[in-house]
Amino acid sequence: MRGGGTDSGAALRQDAAGRVRTPSRVDPDAYVDAVLAVAGMIPAARVLTYGDIAELLDCGGPRQVGRALARSTSGVPWWRVLRAGGHPPRGFARQALSHYEEEGTALTVPAGAEDAEGYRVDLREARWWPSEAEQSRMAALGASLRRTGP
Repeated sequence: MRGGGTDSGAALRQDAAGRVRTPSRVDPDAYVDAVLAVAGMIPAARVLTYGDIAELLDCGGPRQVGRALARSTSGVPWWRVLRAGGHPPRGFARQALSHYEEEGTALTVPAGAEDAEGYRVDLREARWWPSEAEQSRMAALGASLRRTGP
């Protein structure tokens, strides 16, 4: 990974020649579709974080990815997209746990955890990183989102 994945899209960026580019505008509905497409590619028992998806799309940041997933009512595997540190989506830990157990997703339970929500997904074991072809597809999705103008 390049690291980060937290670019909000609002910061000024530089092109390859070092020239400053103005921020791109992104169609919110198209962004939701792109996030859902990436989430739908994650294999069973594998996960990505919100920041990973933002990085793969080179657009938005973890919060934007979370909002996009929250706006969705489609059947994408939402439980495969995690908060940093391997935490399941807020408010859905119990619901997600059944999916993780069914798929055989690697989990860790910290010492002293007293309830079913005290687990985390083991990111070292379960984090998925797409092939070069899949990364190219995701980069094209991200590129299609960005358009300049007011």
